[in-house]
Amino acid sequence: MSYHLPKLGDDPQAPFPDAETALRRPDGLLAFGGDLSPPRLLNAYANGIFPWFSAGQPILWWSPDPRTLFRTDSVRLSSRFRRDLRHASRMSSWVIRADTAFEAVIRACASMPRRGQDGTWITDEMLAAYAELHRLGHAHSIEVFDGVRLVGGLYGVAVGRMFFGESMYSGESGGSKLALAGLARRLAAWGWPLIDAQVGSSHLFSLGAESWPRSDFLARVHELVSIPASPGGWTARFGALPVSDLA
Repeated sequence: MSYHLPKLGDDPQAPFPDAETALRRPDGLLAFGGDLSPPRLLNAYANGIFPWFSAGQPILWWSPDPRTLFRTDSVRLSSRFRRDLRHASRMSSWVIRADTAFEAVIRACASMPRRGQDGTWITDEMLAAYAELHRLGHAHSIEVFDGVRLVGGLYGVAVGRMFFGESMYSGESGGSKLALAGLARRLAAWGWPLIDAQVGSSHLFSLGAESWPRSDFLARVHELVSIPASPGGWTARFGALPVSDLA
């Protein structure tokens, strides 16, 4: 299939093909090749494009239509789940933090079994690339802790005032939901309106995700990524958010 696609060259600063030229089958496949250097990755996200490929494949670049996203003021936790937050002793001490365990979160995402998937797309190459983005202050992890034990989390990339979610996991039931809800709470307070969730699922839609036409998504992304924002760690800015505050 790769011969139908544009091949990216060696220059990581070179523009990507227009996302609207992506294939319909498989949905959103746009280009292949290139590398996972920080300039290339940041250029991709700023244009609504992300890498997704398995071991043994070339790097594949995607921009699906429609696009799944969350409004940061509309992430939903069910009334039953919020009741559990108020009353379940197992979650009473849980706290949400940011950028204190990035490598642990991304490795947990890589090792978590996924329904309908054999293995992981978070290869060693991807791990190294996002660890470098994190070192540079562009990639962030949101972590849910029970004391010193990591029980859930997610990671993604920030460009301007747009957060592009990559993957999340639960070490215990509810861990990923709380990481998402905590991230949304903080981003909404900072004036960041959207979280990209890439491709929809029943689980994401149950939490309040929306499906947008790619053209609408790209227009909003181009606006948000153009707002200046300095890269850097989020640990102090995010603080410690008790999960009981989300009840």
